[in-house]
Amino acid sequence: MSQIKKLLIIGFVWPEPNSSAAGGRMMQLISVFAANEFEITFASPALDSDFMVDLSEFGVKKISIELNNSSFDDFIIELNPDVVLFDRFMIEEQFGWRVSENCPKAIRLLDTEDLHCLRTARQKAFKENRTFELNNLLSEEVAKREIASILRCDLSFIISEFEMEVLKDVFKIDPDLLHYLPFLVDEISEEDLVKLPSFQERKNFVFIGNFLHEPNWNTVQYLKETIWPLIKKQFAEAVLEVYGAYPSQKVLQLHQPKNGFFIMGRAADANEIVKKARIVLAPIRFGAGLKGKLLEAMQCGTPSVTTTIGSEAMHSNLPWNGFITDDFQEFANHAIALYQDENLWRESQKNGITIINECYKISKYSVQLMEVVHGLLDNLESHRLHNFMGSLLQHHTLKSTKYMSKWIEAKNKN
Repeated sequence: MSQIKKLLIIGFVWPEPNSSAAGGRMMQLISVFAANEFEITFASPALDSDFMVDLSEFGVKKISIELNNSSFDDFIIELNPDVVLFDRFMIEEQFGWRVSENCPKAIRLLDTEDLHCLRTARQKAFKENRTFELNNLLSEEVAKREIASILRCDLSFIISEFEMEVLKDVFKIDPDLLHYLPFLVDEISEEDLVKLPSFQERKNFVFIGNFLHEPNWNTVQYLKETIWPLIKKQFAEAVLEVYGAYPSQKVLQLHQPKNGFFIMGRAADANEIVKKARIVLAPIRFGAGLKGKLLEAMQCGTPSVTTTIGSEAMHSNLPWNGFITDDFQEFANHAIALYQDENLWRESQKNGITIINECYKISKYSVQLMEVVHGLLDNLESHRLHNFMGSLLQHHTLKSTKYMSKWIEAKNKN
């Protein structure tokens, strides 16, 4: 009988699946490793939150760790994991050298969540009112940090096929260091579809998104200032409910019931809210990765109207579950048409189910993930020999980051 393998996940934050797509993504990864009999420990330097998931319910051990503190070295030596998964590159920067030094034989995996450098460069281009071009990425400081982190790891999980191409074409990353891993969800059957609320049982437009995420805040502003007035002009009784975790005072000030624009705050159960809505509106103007809110809409059988950025890499070449447009007048027209035309709505709903079953099936991707992880466990030395740039960066990072961290630790003791 094969020995149970140990997985250590080092989290940027404790998972909050009801607050963000990143939290949902982390729980999907945990479920795959748990189903394959890994013993999982989740460690994070983050403070506890009221909305974090109870990891013990999933058989996961929770450990609080400190930044710039050698107590982590003792912890990881004792745990001696076979696999370490870093949640985002910033966590690999902080703890990667300690893992490498104390557990050199542990596989180092990176879940990028989305390419931060892509999101940052697009946001910058948007704010400066210019067209984003891929070569903008090469001058981004965050790109240098993120790519260095990818190179230092044995394998990085990339959530979007577009980002896979960017990493290979723009940054010339060896494909052996990258693994395409989209959101992982269960297949939806005809029986599941019948159980969802019908067209007549649903009402209102909805937007849902964590407000700590800049693209979401920008989207709500765009809806309020530009798109919603166009929808209200043609469809007087229209109502839009905006949900999201961590709304700031600026967000709450957009609440305008007399205009059918409601800021609802945190959703107790995002799934239930999206199931009761008739249409999801997501005019996202910059960002990266995959949009959890749009996948959730498909799972709930709720058609959506979004932009090319919103739908990027989300549907292969399959028809969208609604409409994709970057023109605000078209956006408003499509939203109203989808809301009022039951046949169009049903057709869009079915498109969403097809996308889920073709592009995100957990049974397919979990098998591929375990194959690649076990392949690394069996051939780690050979894999690392072929990643000279990674070992070079590991060598220099070990020296520079190590001594910076030790200096901070010593300073903190004084």
